[in-house]
Amino acid sequence: MWKPSQPEPPSPPAAPPEPVRPAPAASPVESASRAGVSASDQASISKGLFIKGEITGSESLFIDGKVEGSINLNGNRVTVGRNGQVAASITAREVVVLGKVRGNVTATDRVDIRAEGALTGDVAAARISIEDGAFFKGGIDIRKPDQKPAAAPAAAPAAATPAPAATVVK
Repeated sequence: MWKPSQPEPPSPPAAPPEPVRPAPAASPVESASRAGVSASDQASISKGLFIKGEITGSESLFIDGKVEGSINLNGNRVTVGRNGQVAASITAREVVVLGKVRGNVTATDRVDIRAEGALTGDVAAARISIEDGAFFKGGIDIRKPDQKPAAAPAAAPAAATPAPAATVVK
């Protein structure tokens, strides 16, 4: 217990309050990493870059610049950012469109066209999502996840049971 005759123990100096700092704005790479891809596993084509040719690789790609040609990233994600302009055929596991894409898109998993995105071309994927406000012009081919892109319906196994013929009654 404290006695008035004892000197008060020295208190530690009070630390000045920490100034409030605004949170930095999320960069497009951070936004894409929140969607399931870490920034270290994702390549980026920034706003000021223009690439003409073929892009292949084994990691996901974020495009905020301009690309012409073809993009082939099997098993990975291609994200076209808000500033991205792509005139290319895209083949990937997953394609997310926030900018503009002109060309055919083939995805083994899904294609996602966000509200501010625009896609002109044919889509072949197991799943497709088109948000309100998005622009899409082209055809859609929904494929089963195990179906190969070049598989033709005529290549069905011969052991399949034929459908019964329809009977027309007059």
